[in-house]
Amino acid sequence: MQGKVCLITGANAGIGKEVCMELATRGAEVVMSARNRAQGEQVKDQIIAKTGNKRVRLLVADLSSFQGVVGLCEAFRAEYQKLDVLVNNAGIFLTDYRETSDGIETQWMVNHLAPYLLTRRLLDLLKNAQEARIINVSSKAHLRGRIDFNNLNGNGKYDGLTAYSQSKLANILFTKELAHRLAGTHVSSFALHPGVVNTHIGNKNSGGWMSWAWKLGKPFMISPAKGAQTIVYLATEPQLAGLNGLYFVNSRPHPSSADSTDRELSNKLWKVSEEQTREYLTVA
Repeated sequence: MQGKVCLITGANAGIGKEVCMELATRGAEVVMSARNRAQGEQVKDQIIAKTGNKRVRLLVADLSSFQGVVGLCEAFRAEYQKLDVLVNNAGIFLTDYRETSDGIETQWMVNHLAPYLLTRRLLDLLKNAQEARIINVSSKAHLRGRIDFNNLNGNGKYDGLTAYSQSKLANILFTKELAHRLAGTHVSSFALHPGVVNTHIGNKNSGGWMSWAWKLGKPFMISPAKGAQTIVYLATEPQLAGLNGLYFVNSRPHPSSADSTDRELSNKLWKVSEEQTREYLTVA
């Protein structure tokens, strides 16, 4: 990974932190994106101290807003002319309905529209790399996901797990549509299920039975370091060169849901996502 530049979102904790640690260990230049500056700086210092790799940067960004995504892109572009690996790792789970400052349901924004917009705005820098990879962290929750184009915000009777599953299905559809649209280039896109990982995602922003169930299940979950393994594999494995649009579990290609392979559905999602982000797509 020497000479390669990697951008990882959600980098200050959990899976993202472990991915940054491993890529830094392998000699990559690691650019961390985190919402909390204090936590991000602390983790950055830990990574440098543990790996001896001083090429670790922190960019602070709130990916729950379009302007936050744009700001991250501009900050990255000010320092770098290429991007070898983009890991869209940042994610959120909510049991209660919340809207962002842009009027978007928060899980749809953070889990799907933010990666969509970030990737679109950085595509030229990915194409500047010799062999670039886009890695989208999905979940086996996509298996129960459906894209409700008539009510993407989940207005009315809101169910957090339904909204989460929808966003995780969108991750795979986006990955596969990218693969079609980037055919003939040296940019590949992959999606993955990291496993059921012992992080705070299940109870940080949730209440009731879901938070209780998540806490109860933690002893049976895998560690963030183990959850990071498939992401690191997708970022570093030379034999993946030339492959595109695949979904991985445990560092192996794995079948995804029937909906996730529907080209008509992925194309429609791309167009709807483009419309939702249109105001912010143009790079100055």
